[in-house]
Amino acid sequence: MNNKSTFLLLILLMLIFNSCQNKNEKYVCMPCDLECDELTFSEAGICPHCQMELVKKSDLTPEKELIVNEINIQNGSGAFLIEGGVGNEHKKIKVFYHKPKNYSPTSRVLIVVPGAGRNGDSYRGAWIEKSEKYELLILSPMYFEDEYGFGDYHLGGLIKNLNLKSSVTYVENTNIAKLNEEQFSFEVNSKSDEWIFNDFDRIFDSVKKSLNSTQSKYDIFGHSAGGHILHRLTLFHKNSKARKILASNPSFYTLPSFEYNFPFGLKDSPIKQESLQQAFKKELVVFLGELDNENETGGTFLRSKSADKQGVHRLERGKFFFNNAKELAEEMGYEFNWKIFIVPKVGHDYRKMGTAAGDYLYSETEQ
Repeated sequence: MNNKSTFLLLILLMLIFNSCQNKNEKYVCMPCDLECDELTFSEAGICPHCQMELVKKSDLTPEKELIVNEINIQNGSGAFLIEGGVGNEHKKIKVFYHKPKNYSPTSRVLIVVPGAGRNGDSYRGAWIEKSEKYELLILSPMYFEDEYGFGDYHLGGLIKNLNLKSSVTYVENTNIAKLNEEQFSFEVNSKSDEWIFNDFDRIFDSVKKSLNSTQSKYDIFGHSAGGHILHRLTLFHKNSKARKILASNPSFYTLPSFEYNFPFGLKDSPIKQESLQQAFKKELVVFLGELDNENETGGTFLRSKSADKQGVHRLERGKFFFNNAKELAEEMGYEFNWKIFIVPKVGHDYRKMGTAAGDYLYSETEQ
């Protein structure tokens, strides 16, 4: 075989190889928490289910390749890693994002705080439709459960060294967790720089710098455990860049009253009564599901002597929390900017609550 024949043969083999490679290439949509997350396609294009642009499966960056504190946000969905805050620098927070097609530096920013499942990817996915509709940048931080326990997450790091496992029993075939308050013990963490409330401003500032955003504030929505975090952020975190805070469907509340022991009230907590004046000025919305009542079996529901004083289901407890705060503000003569909103025909469902929250915050008839 002469040189010319050898060269032509090599060209032919390369064409055959590339053709096989292209046929074997798989395309997927970015994770959107719908059924199409499990599908693969043989050609590029648009996903027929969620209408997102398909990408090469081989181009998706695995988590192990994400570099801590390197923020490179592209159009569509993705994730980045940042280190934990003060006292938690050895830990990592994975932030799932969705950047809409029509994003601009003036686009609003929404942080979505997940429930006890810590499934930031699913919460981010539930907001993709509203992200595209309202041109929102969605950021959903995932705190790994093996690094951030109940006190670190639900209670925002306000307490530590708690003996929750030995003081809680679970009622079989129900969503009820019973807390024995006589056995329950913990230490109050008065170091405010270690509370996770600080992380949200830090995430926002890092993303703002990366994308040259002109926004000076962000909105924040949290459901279930996320609702735990956000109503406590309102009470305990003095300086926050959050504009509107939607605390949705937590199991129980820290009441803004010094008559109740912490964490069910502010007695022996790390703040003073004067702090309530600033807390009541914030734009907190107690965002509740109408059907998150005595018939709801979703999520874990805490029962205890102190918790039950707030009510016997989440809807009742949310109303109690809001009314208690309103009465206290009136007694003290403080400005009161909190609101309560009840979503009709929705229970403990983060997708439906998120959909309602998106329209509440960003529709033309914004509340």
